[in-house]
This record gives sequence, C-alpha cells and structure tokens, in this order.
Amino acid sequence: MSAIAHEQSRAAPERRRRPAQILVREMWASLAISVMWISVVFAAVFAPDIVSTSASGSATTIPSGVAVALFAVIGTRVVAKYGFGRHDDADAD
Repeated sequence: MSAIAHEQSRAAPERRRRPAQILVREMWASLAISVMWISVVFAAVFAPDIVSTSASGSATTIPSGVAVALFAVIGTRVVAKYGFGRHDDADAD
C-alpha cells in the first residue's frame, strides 16, 4: 500500500504564484516608465520654453521637455532597477 504526501499539492500553487508576482511587478514598472516618457512628450509639445535673461540682455531659451526628460531618465533608471532587478530577499519569503 502506498501513501501520497499532501504537502506537494500545497507547494504547487505557491510555485505558480511566484511567476505571476514577478510579471505583475514588471508590468507596473513598464507602465510607470511609459507614463514618465509620455509626460515628457506632452511637456515638450505643450509646455512653454524656459527662458533665462541675463543682466546684459542676452537670453537663453531651453525647451521645457529637456528638463522633464532629465528627471524622466533618473526616474526610469530607479524604476527599472526596482521593477526589473532581481530581488532574492523578496523571492525567499
């Protein structure tokens, strides 16, 4: 007569859940990065330029999309590192 261990059936749903959690984290990271760059496009098209005038009368004009893109690059790197990076501590739980 043989016996079937019930603990294997508990481990199977846990294994199926982990890849789903990873995909959810990657999906939200992708969405956040996409929204950042869409905001850069809207800022570049619709926002006014940054104009700096010195005391001598010379003026410098910079498109506002450049400043927004700088922060989007920083934000993209942070979100990509968190969202797409390996988290061995979180996977061990």
